[in-house]
Amino acid sequence: MEQPATVGRATRPSGEEPEALDTLVGASLTARVTLDEHGIVTGWNAGAERLLGYSAEQLTGRRAADLLAEPIPVRGGLPTLAGLPRWNGEVALRHRDGRRLTVRILAHHRPAGADAPAWLIVSALTDRQPPAGVDASLVSWSFAQSPCCAQAIYDTRLRLRRANADMERATALTEEEMRGLRVSEIVDDDAGLRAERAMARILRTGEPEYEENYLRAPGEGHEHAWSVFMSALRDHEGAIRGVCLSAHDMTEQFWARKRLQLIAEAGRRIGGTLDVTRTAQELADVTVPALADFASVDLLAALDDAPEPPAHVVPADGPLLLRRVALKSVTPGAPEAVVAPGAVDSYPAGSMPFESLRTGRPALHEVTDTAFTAWLARDPARAARVRAFGIHSVMAVPLVARGSTLGVAFFVRHRNQETFRQDDLVLAGELAARAAVSIDNARRYTRERATAVTLQRSLLPQRLPRQAAVEVASRYLPAGGHAGVGGDWFDVIPLSGARVALVVGDVVGHGLVASATMGRLRTAVRTLADIDLPCDELLTHLDDLVARLNQEEESDGEGAAGSAGISGDVGATCLYAVYDPVTRHCCFAGAGHPVPAVVGPGGTVDLVELPATPPLGVGGLPYEATEVVLPEGSLLALYTNGLVETPDRDLDTGVHRLREALARPTGSLDTLCDTVLADLLPQRPADDVALLIARTRALDARQVATWPVPSDPSAVAQTRKDVVAQLERWGLSDAVFVTELVVSELVTNAIRHAQPPVQLRLIHDTTLICEVSDGGSTAPHLRRARTYDEGGRGLLLVAQLTERWGTRQSATGKTIWAEQSLSPA
Repeated sequence: MEQPATVGRATRPSGEEPEALDTLVGASLTARVTLDEHGIVTGWNAGAERLLGYSAEQLTGRRAADLLAEPIPVRGGLPTLAGLPRWNGEVALRHRDGRRLTVRILAHHRPAGADAPAWLIVSALTDRQPPAGVDASLVSWSFAQSPCCAQAIYDTRLRLRRANADMERATALTEEEMRGLRVSEIVDDDAGLRAERAMARILRTGEPEYEENYLRAPGEGHEHAWSVFMSALRDHEGAIRGVCLSAHDMTEQFWARKRLQLIAEAGRRIGGTLDVTRTAQELADVTVPALADFASVDLLAALDDAPEPPAHVVPADGPLLLRRVALKSVTPGAPEAVVAPGAVDSYPAGSMPFESLRTGRPALHEVTDTAFTAWLARDPARAARVRAFGIHSVMAVPLVARGSTLGVAFFVRHRNQETFRQDDLVLAGELAARAAVSIDNARRYTRERATAVTLQRSLLPQRLPRQAAVEVASRYLPAGGHAGVGGDWFDVIPLSGARVALVVGDVVGHGLVASATMGRLRTAVRTLADIDLPCDELLTHLDDLVARLNQEEESDGEGAAGSAGISGDVGATCLYAVYDPVTRHCCFAGAGHPVPAVVGPGGTVDLVELPATPPLGVGGLPYEATEVVLPEGSLLALYTNGLVETPDRDLDTGVHRLREALARPTGSLDTLCDTVLADLLPQRPADDVALLIARTRALDARQVATWPVPSDPSAVAQTRKDVVAQLERWGLSDAVFVTELVVSELVTNAIRHAQPPVQLRLIHDTTLICEVSDGGSTAPHLRRARTYDEGGRGLLLVAQLTERWGTRQSATGKTIWAEQSLSPA
């Protein structure tokens, strides 16, 4: 048989003896029965024996259903009852003497597997009634002495009839002093009027009302947050006889919630940008007026030029130099501020910020504190502001991140009459800690970004080279958001034959590594372009280079790159174009890069159709060249994907807007570049942008002269005569002597050592270009002839007399060229 002490042990207070508790509660005043899952009686106390007359020995192990005088009235039958967590109601039971008893029971169904009987059934015995009037007294005492809320009862004229002790304390009035008054007369505040209007609605509708208010209790220095419930009081017939008002003091919960909301707000607003000044201002904006009436953020002046915070932040004997980077005030213009934004102030030893940074702990002072008054005595300007604005309490919180002290945040109250408390200091420390990490991130990012921008700009063309094939304008815009400086680049490379190469590329990733990789690829492109490789072959060589870079990174494993947290994958896209002003042909080849746009002389904008190709470094697929003929005056727009793709705009939309911007008439290419950037980019682009726009030129046929040269040494003399005559027609008499020597050497070499056909071409532009083409594939080599050699001095002579010379391969042979600068007329 179950013992009463055993049944109640799980809920009995740990310090209460079982026997004493049983005596106190009168265990036999309740009939308690326990059953297993099969309905077999496992426990039977003395109260159950008094109720039905059976002893524990007689009922233990028997079916409880045998005691029923009729089935339990449960919807759906007993299977439904077995699935309930609890059941209560009246059941008909059979007494041992045969009498039928109707008993109200409460049955608890315990979870399976619990170390307790499956069912606990209890029923209060009805033969012990309290003395008359006890219940009414208990109700009256509970209302008057309730410790959990302030309560008041109002009649139908909304006049107070009763108030408990908590309500008396909340209003600083006794029940007698409030009896007969309205809420708005007891509480002379908008909150009292709102409560009275709510109570009037309750009398009219019978529906309960709830509201929150924030009031200062009379005689107390701080306000309280109240949660107020109002409901109708009805008689037995349901008629409304009054209104009950219950007010719960939730000040601590209110401030805890406000602090959590402020911390959450700080998490959303602080550190959204990687800018030191903006991050500091975000801290000030979040805390005013939610925490303080005035806030400022001052950083160590030593951080202005130092890459890292100094080891010893605070000098032993002062002074401490701090630069103000942000402030915020409830007063327009922040007249409380002694230090203007951007200015540096000196704080002596013993001052509040000095001591806070020296100890590394936040400090809270009222203006009457000895330490604070001693500081103000040495700072008349600050003391005057304290008196003028009625500042009464101040907090100074160090800004510390990753073990380094960055500065201090000040919080001041003057309009809010409550002085700062310890809870406020803890909250300010939490907010300052979050802001310090964001400020340190912004500071580190700014330093790295400045280094990366300097590196990248040094790797980009400082000025575009002079050439006659195209007029060019360019723009490079580093990312303005979290991404940082990337690996975008552009280039304009003069080629032989008055041609020009236009290049735009984009290295995957951001930061120093991307910038350094961009520099390597740009150098490689210039080197490959210098040997006049065709567009598709140049990209193939560049693809091999990127693949080798990836292999080098992979071979390092977890070496330098891995330890620096840098990905070993190197990827890039590139677009390479070569324009020939003589033929007006332009050759394009791309490697996973956005296709270029061409604006015709009439203003129509078309995209050059290029075959789909993978980015550099992927390998496996060949690169193909596409050649188009461009009318003179056409515009070529080459760009990186940062121009047309943004987080809130897809590629197709960006390209459409680019075409609209390019079609807009503009006066100059520089103006067009600015127009494109303004139309397509946000104020702070998320990715780097490189834009190169070129207007094509075409050489007049009269500026080019071409002669086929027979494969006979005797043809050299006639060729020289033709060249001299052409130079005379061009008015280049001063260039005759050098040009004759160059033509003689190049044509003679072609006839002697190469294969026909041989062709000579002169191009008169800003320079004079001499080209000799033949059907051979062997490139000439510059060498120094010995004393008695009969040959070998020709190319050396050409190299000395011309500005530059070189050779390029073609599908049918090669071309040797030499370029002379022309003296101004």
